[in-house]
Amino acid sequence: MRIDLHTHSTASDGTDTPAELVRNAAAAGLDVIALTDHDTTRGYAEAIAALPAGLTLVTGAELSCRVDGIGLHMLAYLFDPEEPELARERELVRDDRVPRARGMVARLQELGVPVTWEQVARIAGDGSVGRPHVAEAMVELGVVGSVSDAFVPEWLADGGRAYVGKHELDPFDAIRLVKAAGGVTVFAHPLAVKRGAVVPETVIAELASAGLDGIEVDHTDHDAPTRARLRGLAAELGLLTTGSSDYHGGRKAVRLGECTTDPEIYGEITRRATGAFPVPGAGGTSR
Repeated sequence: MRIDLHTHSTASDGTDTPAELVRNAAAAGLDVIALTDHDTTRGYAEAIAALPAGLTLVTGAELSCRVDGIGLHMLAYLFDPEEPELARERELVRDDRVPRARGMVARLQELGVPVTWEQVARIAGDGSVGRPHVAEAMVELGVVGSVSDAFVPEWLADGGRAYVGKHELDPFDAIRLVKAAGGVTVFAHPLAVKRGAVVPETVIAELASAGLDGIEVDHTDHDAPTRARLRGLAAELGLLTTGSSDYHGGRKAVRLGECTTDPEIYGEITRRATGAFPVPGAGGTSR
């Protein structure tokens, strides 16, 4: 089985619609794909309607969190999307995205970058607007060569010159809320230092004690020594280890299935979940 547990669609900051995403996943030879858009479940219905036969969908989300001033992302799988407390927190994060993006546009203008809110809104479309949309606007203007090039201290990285914060969950609260909704939690790309500051391993240990299920080890932002370090930490803390592409379509140069999760780990995730269940494809036709 080929299992990719971290992907994004146009419901947040990917460039594939949910329907295109599942069709592309099947074409890439995947057996299981998780849809984990940022702080939203809005892409579920379209993805399920289009799900090809032979492909299984894991519903999820990537939750925006912050602890001790450091941002981090928590992957949540197979939770009940209607659970009210978790739904309310996701809504608070989403509602803060527009004023945050407008704030980043204003800061960029102050720095001499002629980006406009209309440009960013056009790029975001119906998705939850975020930094990648602002970064793509900068690419369009020729300010940076790629979306990744905008995520540096000079521009949009955490604490960068044009960075603006938003409402984010405490990760310990996120674990509690996802558990209460019957879901499973995995710390996304925990040592992706190229993205900015990362939490120390002592915090990962505290999260494990609070009920964290796993950490994402095999990720394109982790080199081989980092992956080995994380596997050792996971073994020490009793955490599951996952692998994923963190696919964003054309916005990042990463292929579906570039990193994958062991089938036994996937089986354990599904065993632990009680809020929702994987959806087997039935040959969808939605476009």
